[in-house]
Amino acid sequence: MAVPRDATSFDVPFDIASVRTDFPILGEQVNGSPLVYLDSAATSQKPRAVLDAEASFLSRSNAAVHRGAHTLAADATDAFEDARVAVAAFVGADPDNLVWTSGATAGINLIAYSIGNASLGRGGEAAQRFALDPGDEIVVTESEHHANLIPWQELAARTGAVLRHIPVLDDGRLDLEAAAGIVGPRTRIIAFPHVSNVLGIVNPVDELVSLARSVGALTVLDACQSAPHLALDLPGLGVDLAVFSGHKVFAPYGVGALYGRSEVLEALPPFLTGGSMITTVTLEAAEYLPPPQRFEAGTQPVSQAIGLAAAVRYLGALGHDAIAVREASLERRLVAGLREVAGVRILGDAAGVDRVALASFDVDGVHAHDVGQFLDARGVAVRVGHHCAQPLHRRFGLTATVRASAAFYNTEDEIDTFLDALSGVRPFFGASA
Repeated sequence: MAVPRDATSFDVPFDIASVRTDFPILGEQVNGSPLVYLDSAATSQKPRAVLDAEASFLSRSNAAVHRGAHTLAADATDAFEDARVAVAAFVGADPDNLVWTSGATAGINLIAYSIGNASLGRGGEAAQRFALDPGDEIVVTESEHHANLIPWQELAARTGAVLRHIPVLDDGRLDLEAAAGIVGPRTRIIAFPHVSNVLGIVNPVDELVSLARSVGALTVLDACQSAPHLALDLPGLGVDLAVFSGHKVFAPYGVGALYGRSEVLEALPPFLTGGSMITTVTLEAAEYLPPPQRFEAGTQPVSQAIGLAAAVRYLGALGHDAIAVREASLERRLVAGLREVAGVRILGDAAGVDRVALASFDVDGVHAHDVGQFLDARGVAVRVGHHCAQPLHRRFGLTATVRASAAFYNTEDEIDTFLDALSGVRPFFGASA
């Protein structure tokens, strides 16, 4: 749960100086200035605990998992499965409900292609509950990252299903009144972000899940921007399926996870097929293992999964409450400061909503790329562009914005350094009134 926006003081210890020493890169300089890293929504930095865990596995325990009888293979397999236990616990799930993927994009494609296979009659009788017929509807939101949009476009094209979307209001909130009129008896899937990667707004999962259940639709949650910041209980949220990426959760690249309710994973047919996900194979046919191994064909991201487990253990040691309080303070300072900079328009500046420490904005008279270069010259790293969310930018009449995103390892001084630098952008480019 996000910390309330009006929270001002909590008895939660957080030694920011000590935390920052855990992240070697934060001591670097960029263009002659101390690095101010405000691009954690794109990818987070990695603590020493993660770097050391992956290096230790590769240097001392590296072997093929689930494929050998020798001691090193057994040790590697144990470490790999222990990582699954840790990461599943991080999102409140049972280990059998957590599938390793290469990231959230791979996870969403896995779901979409598995449903597509069910629509072709694969997976037997149990899978037919997911089969799509022409005219069935898939509902997304106008705020989707492309990774939670394009796979559904492709699934609709392959099956004849219709893709619809829940619009976004002027203040960035989802239009739930419109959603109630869009979701209907032909709706089979509702896919939506827990937190918008452009707006930073925490969406009302409970209301969307309730809406989906009222018509028997499957829910798919993009938890990429919530997993690093909010204490997650995916079973408690009631979603059927959810994905998140390791590299946004202070872990290595190339690993992520798909969560699914048992009855959903057990019924879905596999997408990728090959070694390590089968029981019996003949030259004519194959039988598949139960989840999660059914969805883990081929070589897995073993060292990366161990790094992800180290990351979630690190977060657990810091404490979710401490992280939430820390980031709530940074969010208030960031958004309040942006509102004071002349010529800056914040996207989704809704009042009274929960949000993470992320804000995308437009600077009047200056292109986002120019803003980014100006800030980078002063050591401030932000994201510029459409943030893989072109439809949402189009909704606000823009092609690109600047996005500043903080994490618990950022300081108030860094937020102020960013805001001071930003206040000089329009005068530098001659755009100030």
